[in-house]
Amino acid sequence: MPDQTLARSRLRFGPKNYIVLGGALVSLALGYWLLSRGSTTLAPVLLVLGYCVLFPVGLAL
Repeated sequence: MPDQTLARSRLRFGPKNYIVLGGALVSLALGYWLLSRGSTTLAPVLLVLGYCVLFPVGLAL
């Protein structure tokens, strides 16, 4: 039973999680939009930022 309580408490997201995950979503959307416009410098930076930094941080907070 104690393991279920621990697992349940880890899944509770607070306002910080939603803010960071929202930033990841914005970064990804902007990155894909810029990629469709032909940007080869800023688009990959935003996509890496969204997938490799903001999304994991948003889940870990």
